[in-house]
Amino acid sequence: SGVFLEQCSWWEPRVIELIKEVAASGACELVAETYYHSLACMINFDEFRDQVGAHRKVIKELFGVEPSAVENTEFIYNNDIAKAFEEMGFRVVLTEGVERVLGWRSPNYIYKAKGTGLPVLMRNYMLSDDIGFRFTCRSWSEWPLTAEKYAEWLYRTPGDLVLIAMDFETFGEHHWPESGIHDFIRALPKEVNRYGEMEFSTPSEAVSRLQPVDEVDVQDTISWADLERDLSAWLGNEMQRHCFEVVKYLEPMAKSMGGRFLRAWRYFTTSDYYHYMSTKGGGAGAVHSYFSHFNSPIE
Repeated sequence: SGVFLEQCSWWEPRVIELIKEVAASGACELVAETYYHSLACMINFDEFRDQVGAHRKVIKELFGVEPSAVENTEFIYNNDIAKAFEEMGFRVVLTEGVERVLGWRSPNYIYKAKGTGLPVLMRNYMLSDDIGFRFTCRSWSEWPLTAEKYAEWLYRTPGDLVLIAMDFETFGEHHWPESGIHDFIRALPKEVNRYGEMEFSTPSEAVSRLQPVDEVDVQDTISWADLERDLSAWLGNEMQRHCFEVVKYLEPMAKSMGGRFLRAWRYFTTSDYYHYMSTKGGGAGAVHSYFSHFNSPIE
Protein backbone atom coordinates (compact mmCIF):
# COMPACT_ATOMS: atom_id res chain seq x y z
CA SER A 1 0.00 0.00 0.00
CA GLY A 2 0.99 3.62 -0.26
CA VAL A 3 0.96 4.06 3.51
CA PHE A 4 3.35 1.11 3.87
CA LEU A 5 5.72 2.70 1.38
CA GLU A 6 5.47 5.98 3.30
CA GLN A 7 6.52 4.23 6.50
CA CYS A 8 9.39 2.53 4.68
CA SER A 9 10.63 5.92 3.49
CA TRP A 10 10.48 7.27 7.06
CA TRP A 11 11.94 4.36 8.98
CA GLU A 12 13.81 2.02 6.63
CA PRO A 13 14.32 3.25 3.04
CA ARG A 14 16.38 0.15 2.27
CA VAL A 15 13.11 -1.81 2.06
CA ILE A 16 12.09 0.27 -0.94
CA GLU A 17 15.46 -0.41 -2.56
CA LEU A 18 14.99 -4.14 -2.00
CA ILE A 19 11.55 -4.03 -3.62
CA LYS A 20 13.08 -2.19 -6.58
CA GLU A 21 15.67 -4.94 -6.97
CA VAL A 22 13.07 -7.69 -6.89
CA ALA A 23 10.76 -5.83 -9.28
CA ALA A 24 13.62 -5.29 -11.73
CA SER A 25 14.49 -9.00 -11.64
CA GLY A 26 11.26 -9.96 -13.38
CA ALA A 27 10.57 -12.53 -10.68
CA CYS A 28 7.58 -10.69 -9.24
CA GLU A 29 4.65 -8.51 -10.22
CA LEU A 30 3.63 -5.44 -8.24
CA VAL A 31 -0.14 -5.43 -7.73
CA ALA A 32 -2.19 -2.25 -7.34
CA GLU A 33 -4.59 -1.61 -4.47
CA THR A 34 -5.94 1.40 -2.54
CA TYR A 35 -3.16 3.80 -1.52
CA TYR A 36 -4.42 3.97 2.05
CA HIS A 37 -5.24 0.24 2.37
CA SER A 38 -8.71 1.55 2.98
CA LEU A 39 -12.42 0.88 2.95
CA ALA A 40 -12.84 3.53 0.24
CA CYS A 41 -15.00 1.21 -1.87
CA MET A 42 -17.60 1.37 0.92
CA ILE A 43 -17.64 5.18 0.83
CA ASN A 44 -18.15 5.82 -2.88
CA PHE A 45 -16.51 4.80 -6.11
CA ASP A 46 -15.11 8.25 -6.89
CA GLU A 47 -12.99 8.11 -3.74
CA PHE A 48 -12.17 4.47 -4.44
CA ARG A 49 -10.88 5.32 -7.93
CA ASP A 50 -8.86 8.24 -6.57
CA GLN A 51 -7.11 6.05 -4.00
CA VAL A 52 -6.38 3.23 -6.46
CA GLY A 53 -5.10 5.82 -8.92
CA ALA A 54 -2.83 7.31 -6.25
CA HIS A 55 -1.37 3.87 -5.54
CA ARG A 56 -0.83 3.21 -9.23
CA LYS A 57 0.99 6.53 -9.48
CA VAL A 58 3.37 5.88 -6.56
CA ILE A 59 4.19 2.39 -7.87
CA LYS A 60 5.07 3.95 -11.23
CA GLU A 61 7.16 6.70 -9.62
CA LEU A 62 9.09 4.43 -7.25
CA PHE A 63 9.46 1.25 -9.27
CA GLY A 64 8.97 2.28 -12.89
CA VAL A 65 6.11 -0.13 -13.60
CA GLU A 66 2.43 0.38 -14.34
CA PRO A 67 0.42 -2.29 -12.48
CA SER A 68 -2.01 -4.25 -14.63
CA ALA A 69 -3.08 -6.59 -11.80
CA VAL A 70 -5.11 -5.34 -8.86
CA GLU A 71 -6.58 -6.39 -5.55
CA ASN A 72 -8.82 -4.43 -3.25
CA THR A 73 -7.95 -3.95 0.42
CA GLU A 74 -8.07 -7.31 2.24
CA PHE A 75 -9.42 -8.90 -0.98
CA ILE A 76 -12.75 -7.05 -0.53
CA TYR A 77 -14.70 -7.76 -3.72
CA ASN A 78 -18.09 -7.74 -5.41
CA ASN A 79 -19.44 -7.34 -8.94
CA ASP A 80 -19.43 -3.53 -8.76
CA ILE A 81 -15.81 -3.44 -7.58
CA ALA A 82 -14.82 -5.73 -10.45
CA LYS A 83 -16.59 -3.44 -12.92
CA ALA A 84 -14.78 -0.40 -11.47
CA PHE A 85 -11.43 -2.16 -11.81
CA GLU A 86 -12.15 -3.03 -15.43
CA GLU A 87 -13.06 0.60 -16.13
CA MET A 88 -9.70 1.62 -14.62
CA GLY A 89 -7.97 -0.57 -17.20
CA PHE A 90 -6.80 -3.46 -15.04
CA ARG A 91 -6.39 -6.85 -16.70
CA VAL A 92 -6.77 -9.19 -13.73
CA VAL A 93 -8.15 -8.96 -10.18
CA LEU A 94 -7.27 -11.07 -7.14
CA THR A 95 -9.77 -12.03 -4.44
CA GLU A 96 -10.79 -14.78 -2.02
CA GLY A 97 -11.97 -18.25 -3.04
CA VAL A 98 -15.15 -18.22 -0.96
CA GLU A 99 -17.26 -21.39 -0.96
CA ARG A 100 -20.62 -19.60 -0.93
CA VAL A 101 -19.58 -17.92 -4.19
CA LEU A 102 -17.91 -20.89 -5.86
CA GLY A 103 -20.36 -23.57 -4.70
CA TRP A 104 -19.08 -26.89 -6.03
CA ARG A 105 -16.37 -25.20 -8.08
CA SER A 106 -12.68 -24.97 -7.18
CA PRO A 107 -10.67 -21.77 -6.61
CA ASN A 108 -7.85 -23.35 -8.61
CA TYR A 109 -9.04 -22.03 -11.97
CA ILE A 110 -9.38 -18.63 -13.60
CA TYR A 111 -12.88 -17.16 -13.63
CA LYS A 112 -14.43 -14.09 -15.22
CA ALA A 113 -16.13 -11.33 -13.24
CA LYS A 114 -19.85 -11.16 -13.95
CA GLY A 115 -20.78 -8.59 -16.57
CA THR A 116 -17.16 -7.88 -17.51
CA GLY A 117 -14.25 -9.41 -19.40
CA LEU A 118 -12.02 -9.15 -16.31
CA PRO A 119 -10.27 -12.38 -15.26
CA VAL A 120 -10.47 -13.24 -11.55
CA LEU A 121 -7.86 -15.20 -9.60
CA MET A 122 -9.23 -16.67 -6.37
CA ARG A 123 -7.07 -17.45 -3.37
CA ASN A 124 -6.81 -21.02 -2.13
CA TYR A 125 -7.21 -20.08 1.52
CA MET A 126 -6.62 -23.55 2.91
CA LEU A 127 -3.15 -23.87 1.38
CA SER A 128 -2.42 -20.19 2.05
CA ASP A 129 -3.35 -20.43 5.72
CA ASP A 130 -1.24 -23.56 6.13
CA ILE A 131 1.68 -21.15 5.86
CA GLY A 132 0.08 -17.93 7.08
CA PHE A 133 -1.51 -19.25 10.27
CA ARG A 134 -0.70 -22.90 10.93
CA PHE A 135 3.04 -22.97 10.26
CA THR A 136 3.94 -22.56 13.95
CA CYS A 137 0.90 -24.37 15.39
CA ARG A 138 2.36 -27.36 17.21
CA SER A 139 -1.09 -28.87 17.80
CA TRP A 140 -1.67 -29.02 14.03
CA SER A 141 -1.57 -32.59 12.76
CA GLU A 142 0.76 -31.56 9.91
CA TRP A 143 3.30 -29.71 12.08
CA PRO A 144 6.11 -29.25 11.26
CA LEU A 145 5.41 -28.05 7.75
CA THR A 146 8.42 -28.59 5.49
CA ALA A 147 9.01 -27.22 2.01
CA GLU A 148 9.14 -30.78 0.70
CA LYS A 149 5.73 -31.62 2.18
CA TYR A 150 4.13 -28.39 0.98
CA ALA A 151 5.45 -28.82 -2.56
CA GLU A 152 3.88 -32.27 -2.66
CA TRP A 153 0.54 -30.82 -1.52
CA LEU A 154 0.70 -28.28 -4.34
CA TYR A 155 1.50 -31.01 -6.84
CA ARG A 156 -1.46 -33.11 -5.71
CA THR A 157 -3.91 -30.19 -5.80
CA PRO A 158 -6.27 -30.44 -8.82
CA GLY A 159 -6.78 -27.46 -11.09
CA ASP A 160 -4.97 -25.11 -13.45
CA LEU A 161 -3.26 -22.96 -10.81
CA VAL A 162 -3.07 -22.34 -7.06
CA LEU A 163 -3.11 -18.77 -5.76
CA ILE A 164 -1.19 -18.61 -2.48
CA ALA A 165 -1.61 -15.26 -0.76
CA MET A 166 -0.85 -14.07 2.76
CA ASP A 167 0.28 -11.03 4.70
CA PHE A 168 3.81 -9.77 4.04
CA GLU A 169 4.49 -9.92 7.78
CA THR A 170 3.95 -13.69 7.76
CA PHE A 171 7.68 -14.03 7.18
CA GLY A 172 9.29 -12.73 10.34
CA GLU A 173 6.51 -11.18 12.42
CA HIS A 174 3.55 -13.57 12.51
CA HIS A 175 6.12 -16.35 12.44
CA TRP A 176 9.43 -15.37 13.99
CA PRO A 177 12.67 -16.28 12.19
CA GLU A 178 13.36 -18.86 14.91
CA SER A 179 10.31 -20.80 13.70
CA GLY A 180 12.12 -21.72 10.49
CA ILE A 181 9.77 -19.71 8.25
CA HIS A 182 12.66 -18.11 6.35
CA ASP A 183 14.32 -21.47 5.77
CA PHE A 184 10.97 -22.81 4.56
CA ILE A 185 10.42 -20.07 1.98
CA ARG A 186 14.03 -20.29 0.76
CA ALA A 187 13.70 -24.04 0.19
CA LEU A 188 10.24 -23.98 -1.41
CA PRO A 189 11.21 -22.98 -5.00
CA LYS A 190 13.71 -25.84 -5.23
CA GLU A 191 11.16 -28.34 -3.93
CA VAL A 192 8.48 -27.10 -6.34
CA ASN A 193 10.90 -27.34 -9.25
CA ARG A 194 11.43 -31.03 -8.50
CA TYR A 195 8.01 -31.52 -10.07
CA GLY A 196 8.42 -30.82 -13.76
CA GLU A 197 4.72 -30.04 -14.22
CA MET A 198 4.69 -27.08 -11.80
CA GLU A 199 6.07 -23.57 -12.18
CA PHE A 200 5.67 -20.21 -10.49
CA SER A 201 3.70 -17.51 -12.28
CA THR A 202 2.69 -13.90 -11.75
CA PRO A 203 -1.02 -13.03 -12.02
CA SER A 204 -0.56 -11.42 -15.45
CA GLU A 205 1.42 -14.41 -16.71
CA ALA A 206 -1.32 -16.74 -15.50
CA VAL A 207 -4.12 -14.96 -17.36
CA SER A 208 -2.01 -14.75 -20.52
CA ARG A 209 -1.65 -18.54 -20.54
CA LEU A 210 -4.99 -19.73 -19.18
CA GLN A 211 -8.59 -18.97 -20.08
CA PRO A 212 -11.50 -18.41 -17.68
CA VAL A 213 -13.52 -21.57 -17.17
CA ASP A 214 -16.67 -19.89 -15.83
CA GLU A 215 -18.15 -16.68 -14.47
CA VAL A 216 -18.28 -15.66 -10.80
CA ASP A 217 -21.28 -13.66 -9.61
CA VAL A 218 -20.53 -11.88 -6.32
CA GLN A 219 -23.50 -9.74 -5.32
CA ASP A 220 -22.79 -9.77 -1.58
CA THR A 221 -19.36 -8.38 -0.72
CA ILE A 222 -16.65 -10.88 0.21
CA SER A 223 -13.16 -10.55 1.71
CA TRP A 224 -10.43 -12.80 3.05
CA ALA A 225 -11.01 -11.85 6.69
CA ASP A 226 -12.25 -14.09 9.50
CA LEU A 227 -14.46 -17.14 9.09
CA GLU A 228 -17.29 -15.05 7.63
CA ARG A 229 -15.13 -13.72 4.79
CA ASP A 230 -17.27 -10.61 4.52
CA LEU A 231 -17.09 -7.04 5.87
CA SER A 232 -17.76 -7.97 9.50
CA ALA A 233 -14.06 -7.78 10.43
CA TRP A 234 -14.31 -3.98 9.99
CA LEU A 235 -18.02 -3.14 10.14
CA GLY A 236 -19.42 -5.94 12.28
CA ASN A 237 -20.31 -4.01 15.44
CA GLU A 238 -22.02 -0.73 16.23
CA MET A 239 -18.80 0.98 17.31
CA GLN A 240 -17.11 0.18 13.99
CA ARG A 241 -20.13 1.24 11.95
CA HIS A 242 -20.56 4.50 13.90
CA CYS A 243 -16.92 5.51 13.42
CA PHE A 244 -17.06 4.69 9.73
CA GLU A 245 -20.27 6.70 9.29
CA VAL A 246 -18.57 9.69 10.96
CA VAL A 247 -15.67 9.39 8.50
CA LYS A 248 -18.12 9.23 5.58
CA TYR A 249 -19.94 12.29 6.93
CA LEU A 250 -16.69 14.27 7.02
CA GLU A 251 -15.78 13.55 3.39
CA PRO A 252 -17.32 16.72 1.84
CA MET A 253 -15.64 18.94 4.42
CA ALA A 254 -12.27 17.25 3.97
CA LYS A 255 -12.48 17.57 0.20
CA SER A 256 -13.56 21.20 0.34
CA MET A 257 -10.50 22.02 2.50
CA GLY A 258 -8.13 19.77 0.56
CA GLY A 259 -4.40 19.57 1.22
CA ARG A 260 -3.30 18.17 4.56
CA PHE A 261 -6.90 18.02 5.77
CA LEU A 262 -7.92 15.70 2.94
CA ARG A 263 -4.81 13.63 3.49
CA ALA A 264 -5.59 13.31 7.21
CA TRP A 265 -9.16 12.29 6.40
CA ARG A 266 -7.95 9.63 4.00
CA TYR A 267 -5.73 8.13 6.70
CA PHE A 268 -8.92 7.55 8.69
CA THR A 269 -10.30 5.45 5.84
CA THR A 270 -7.51 2.90 6.45
CA SER A 271 -9.03 -0.48 7.28
CA ASP A 272 -6.72 -1.20 10.21
CA TYR A 273 -8.49 1.20 12.57
CA TYR A 274 -11.81 -0.61 12.15
CA HIS A 275 -10.11 -4.00 12.42
CA TYR A 276 -8.72 -2.97 15.83
CA MET A 277 -12.28 -2.17 17.00
CA SER A 278 -13.61 -5.67 16.36
CA THR A 279 -15.19 -7.34 19.40
CA LYS A 280 -15.40 -10.82 17.94
CA GLY A 281 -14.52 -13.76 20.15
CA GLY A 282 -13.01 -17.16 19.45
CA GLY A 283 -10.32 -17.65 16.85
CA ALA A 284 -11.25 -14.51 14.92
CA GLY A 285 -11.05 -12.45 18.10
CA ALA A 286 -7.61 -13.85 18.85
CA VAL A 287 -6.41 -12.85 15.38
CA HIS A 288 -7.81 -9.32 15.77
CA SER A 289 -6.10 -8.97 19.16
CA TYR A 290 -2.82 -10.30 17.81
CA PHE A 291 -2.79 -7.73 15.00
CA SER A 292 -3.65 -4.81 17.28
CA HIS A 293 -1.20 -2.76 19.33
CA PHE A 294 -4.06 -1.47 21.50
CA ASN A 295 -5.09 -3.07 24.79
CA SER A 296 -8.76 -3.33 23.81
CA PRO A 297 -11.15 -2.56 20.92
CA ILE A 298 -12.50 0.45 22.84
CA GLU A 299 -9.04 1.93 23.32
